Amino acid sequence: MSQAHPISRRHGRGLAVAILAVAAVLASCAQPEVIAEAPAPVAPQPPPPVSLNQGVAEAASVYVAFMREAETIQAGFPNAEAIQTALRRGASYEPGQLSRGLIAYGSIIALQSPEFVSGVRSFAADPTQRQQIVARIIADPAYAATFPGAADAAGLISAAVGRDSAAMLVIADAVEGDAYTIQERTDPRRRWATTHIANREVRLESAKTLSAAAMLPSADESARLFTAANSGTGLGVSGTRSGPPFTPAVTRSLAIAALAALGAGGEDNRTNTEALQVESNSEFCLNMSKLMLFQCLAASRPSYEDMFCVGRHVARDLSTCTAAMVTPAALPAPTTLVAEGASITPVAADAATASTNAVQTSAN
Repeated sequence: MSQAHPISRRHGRGLAVAILAVAAVLASCAQPEVIAEAPAPVAPQPPPPVSLNQGVAEAASVYVAFMREAETIQAGFPNAEAIQTALRRGASYEPGQLSRGLIAYGSIIALQSPEFVSGVRSFAADPTQRQQIVARIIADPAYAATFPGAADAAGLISAAVGRDSAAMLVIADAVEGDAYTIQERTDPRRRWATTHIANREVRLESAKTLSAAAMLPSADESARLFTAANSGTGLGVSGTRSGPPFTPAVTRSLAIAALAALGAGGEDNRTNTEALQVESNSEFCLNMSKLMLFQCLAASRPSYEDMFCVGRHVARDLSTCTAAMVTPAALPAPTTLVAEGASITPVAADAATASTNAVQTSAN
């Protein structure tokens, strides 16, 4: 058996060593494999903060300041000028502006409800969804009443405005009762109260002028309401849940508050919040009240009949209209008509007839 040549064996081992050396060199030159890491998760952006513009606070301050002034009217007028002072005080509102102010005030009250604010903001995390909800509220204010907590917010609005309505009703009863007492000859003030009013036309025109003049916002009240709206605290309001149906005025208050809770009620959104303050039913009630006040004053001659006009078409109508704005059950429009058998001056009766005719004409 032949053996391999020693030289051949040495050449084979050398070739193997060379191949291994080349492989080692090539391996040292290879790039290490890079393992891609997953990107760190991006935290979702928080929704914009609650934001309500100064214009809403100013509109609300008009309502709050006027009602506070009107609620100082007291029965037991000591002289004819005191009646005229009360008349000027109570007539000093423009119906549309007062209606808008009440709705603006209602929106700030709604923002005092943590249940409503958190209920709205629970849908605000996703920017696309938030914009869709904003657009829907603007197109249909009633959509705001579907958010969690809407009944809690509506309850606060009804309670706050209801207190104003109740206060004016107490004043109305007292002032009208005062006028009836004088009419029935049982009051020592009858001597001056039955004297005919001087410059009747002037005081009627003055009431019309006051009713048409723009009401200036209260700087202090605006600042207080603005802070309360954007902080959700500070008004100390309370009330019980008020389930649907909601009145159009309450619905619009909720809509403005919902926009604010979504961060879409700030200074850049005044156009939307101003549009939501307009509600025709509320304005109609207050406009009818003013028409009847003018007719009552046109028919009135002695001071105690002006007293009756203050009680009926300032205090009682304000009570009726504010209650109607927040109470789902329909309330009657302001009227001078009284229950059968009730005492009423002949002049007030004439005004009642004229007012009723005016309402019928308007309805037709």
